[in-house]
Amino acid sequence: MVAIEPSKTQRIYLLLKEQILKGTLPPGHRLPSEPQLALAHRLSRVTIRRALEGLERDGLIRRQPGAGTFVLDNSSRKGVVGDLSNMLAHLVAMGRATRAHLLSFSYIVPPSPVSEALKLGEGERVQHSVRVRLIDDTPFSHLTTFVPERVGVTYNEADLSSTPLLSLLERSGVVADKANQTISATLAGPEIAEVLGVEVGSPLISMTRVVFDDQGRGVEYLQALYRPDLHTFQMEMTRTGIGADRRWAPVASVGRTPEKPGGLRRTIRRRQV
Repeated sequence: MVAIEPSKTQRIYLLLKEQILKGTLPPGHRLPSEPQLALAHRLSRVTIRRALEGLERDGLIRRQPGAGTFVLDNSSRKGVVGDLSNMLAHLVAMGRATRAHLLSFSYIVPPSPVSEALKLGEGERVQHSVRVRLIDDTPFSHLTTFVPERVGVTYNEADLSSTPLLSLLERSGVVADKANQTISATLAGPEIAEVLGVEVGSPLISMTRVVFDDQGRGVEYLQALYRPDLHTFQMEMTRTGIGADRRWAPVASVGRTPEKPGGLRRTIRRRQV
């Protein structure tokens, strides 16, 4: 059996993907055959095949038996775009524009960092759920949430599979008031890679969010992992100030004051295949 090296698969996958997205390989272009690509890049045919499978799964190419492999036109991709300055409202809109598949649901005593972030009492339990969210049947995010038991008991597994979590929290009487959010990057481990349909070691956007109610109590702790090819953050900036004090600042949203600027937007790309 030929050994498949994930690093080599990922490298040729990223190389071809970059050429497609930049237009070096334009829509309709017929890619070289697997043997030709293997020879050109000094890789095994199995490695090339795995890379092409990833590109096809991402909607960038179409392999037609007997005809060849062709680059698809991705210029018509649509996106769900929201203003993160009104983040909590946008989360509901995003939830309605996509669908979720529930992977696990239970009540547990949370890890210490989660308990501290939510300001829970010693031994206080949370509802723990893991979901994958999809757009056009393509998984784009892996979501792990912790909600205090007193709130989590107001809805069930079926509710969580069909309704945005924030809507469920508000239905239970929670008034979501503010949130702390941290965004970074990580790599996909074997389990996450399988769920999101990416190669092991693929880069992912990592986000942690803690939501508080109007009394300062933690009501949700979210650990989210996003595919960067389907999910991006955008910020519109403007120059403000006078003279040496001029600086870049986020563009304020309608209804926002200068002290609470907005402009950071999240985009979820849809694939037209």
